[in-house]
Amino acid sequence: MDDLQKSALTALSGMNAQAERLRVISENLANADSLAQTPGGLPYRRKVVTFKDVLNQSTGVEKVEINHILPDMSKFQRRYDPHYPSADRNGYVLVPNVNPLVELMDMKEAQRSYQANLDVVSTSRSMLQQTVQLLR
Repeated sequence: MDDLQKSALTALSGMNAQAERLRVISENLANADSLAQTPGGLPYRRKVVTFKDVLNQSTGVEKVEINHILPDMSKFQRRYDPHYPSADRNGYVLVPNVNPLVELMDMKEAQRSYQANLDVVSTSRSMLQQTVQLLR
């Protein structure tokens, strides 16, 4: 396997990892208002994605993969809503620890990383095609 193919495989693994990150960010945004339904219950907890480098021994290609999808253990905010079913005895409800602005920034970063990896794949393909044409 030549270096151009290896770089394309590495970029493809990056695209897959960022696609999964985008899925998790979308889940966070979709649940930004998901409150507990019972007293004492917890609302939706934000999730975060961590990555790891993996070396494929047979091809020598370094790839990026999802390491973990972990819950964000930051504190929940409280909102006064005494009529909500999960309100405590003081009338406060725990709300998800999802900040839509942070999620949108993470989404933009994931999109840019995905695009950069796509550009690497496209450039590698173009260089391989030019090499084949030169060899004819």
